[in-house]
Amino acid sequence: MTTVRSTLPDDARKVACEALQDTLVDLLGLSLVGKQAHWNIVGPRFRSIHLQLDEVVTATRDFADTVAERSAALGVPPDGRPETIAKAFTLPAPEEGWVRDSEAVQLMVEALQEAVGGLRERIDATEKADPVTQDLLIGITAELEKQRWMFDAENFPR
Repeated sequence: MTTVRSTLPDDARKVACEALQDTLVDLLGLSLVGKQAHWNIVGPRFRSIHLQLDEVVTATRDFADTVAERSAALGVPPDGRPETIAKAFTLPAPEEGWVRDSEAVQLMVEALQEAVGGLRERIDATEKADPVTQDLLIGITAELEKQRWMFDAENFPR
């Protein structure tokens, strides 16, 4: 079997690819959370939040692809299999059935908040190991923070 070789030393590659794998799980999970809420949202703000959820889904799916390709470029195969995501995903997710618009907004605020927290830890972890991966994680964090802010503004004032 042929393997992809990395330009990073093994210890740096391990740190970077663990950060990338954890991020991949969060992003793929967030895309599923967003779609589940998108399909099941009800309430007077249905349309605007329905469309906003699609923005998050598109962003997280695009970022997941970039993160997976970065891992592959470093010589570690990304693992986005459904069983991996189901086993490793820990962010908040909706219950089965219809979701009130205000509950969908709060769910997204909480899920994005936790995702950003994990990303910030990974940004710190990759600072010396791989600044390229760190830069990628910084860009993802900026977009997820923006999405979190936009959802948080939906339920203001509480």
